[in-house]
Amino acid sequence: MRSAGISRSSRLLRCSDKQLWRRIAFYVDQARALESFEGVQIIGVDETSLKRGQNYITVVHDLETKRLLFATEGRDHQTVVQFADDLKAHGGDPAEIKHVCMDMSAAYAKGVAAALPQAEVSYDRFHVVAMAGEAMDQVRRTEVAKEASAVRKALGAAGPTAMRQMMWAMRRNPSGWTAKQTATMHWLQRSKLKSARAWRLKMGLRAVFSAARTHNNAELASADLKAWVSWARRCRLEPFKKLAATVRGHFDAVVRGMLDHRSNAFVEAMNGVLQQAKRAARGFRTSRNFIAIAYLRMSKLSHLPPSPLAPAPAP
Repeated sequence: MRSAGISRSSRLLRCSDKQLWRRIAFYVDQARALESFEGVQIIGVDETSLKRGQNYITVVHDLETKRLLFATEGRDHQTVVQFADDLKAHGGDPAEIKHVCMDMSAAYAKGVAAALPQAEVSYDRFHVVAMAGEAMDQVRRTEVAKEASAVRKALGAAGPTAMRQMMWAMRRNPSGWTAKQTATMHWLQRSKLKSARAWRLKMGLRAVFSAARTHNNAELASADLKAWVSWARRCRLEPFKKLAATVRGHFDAVVRGMLDHRSNAFVEAMNGVLQQAKRAARGFRTSRNFIAIAYLRMSKLSHLPPSPLAPAPAP
């Protein structure tokens, strides 16, 4: 598909889309070659989609300077190894990376262990809480699908409408509930539905993370998280039992994520900006173009040539 912005720019510059993409990639590569990554110590690693399906780009950001350091195709452990090689090529030292914030990707964990030997991993708190939200949705969907008649009967005449209110209310913060959603959730907590237990478990994990940010104490955070894991393991809800096993298997890194105020929120925000740019451009055709735009927008490149479309300086 043709990129709307690139199409307009190519017409102004009297060249084809393909020629302009090549020029963007050329000047971005030149500018990146002059960038220094010396002193980089704290990074965030995440993935962003290029196309629908299994097409992903791994992105690595410097969480201190808030800039994109590296982007490459794929999301396996080799992407982290490639980042380490690129870091060395730009004057950085993989052994100086002290902290990596990421989601619970086994591939990324393997890459960090292989290429960043001194780095401590913390699992991003937003991803962990999001996993609890997904587990809650699984419980709700299964309950509605398998016991639809019982749920509708419990909800009464307003069944379909109340079910929609319940779905959105369970996903939202209580402070954002409408009057109808508040009434529905009050009813849900008095019911015997599994969805009520699932919602309490999700909110319980959010409370654990919120408390950790307030007291910022590793011992208290560990105790609170252990109590939540124990509750989730005994809850008789399979999605939460699986989540409890996952958290237990990565316990120390999850606790570090609870206390770490350098979460991947910035990385997620930048991924959102890139996805918006992709939608506005109606596709970048190739991963090379996608990565070039990512560097252009997010790497704070200081060696780019002046824009040909910039107004001339005043005499």
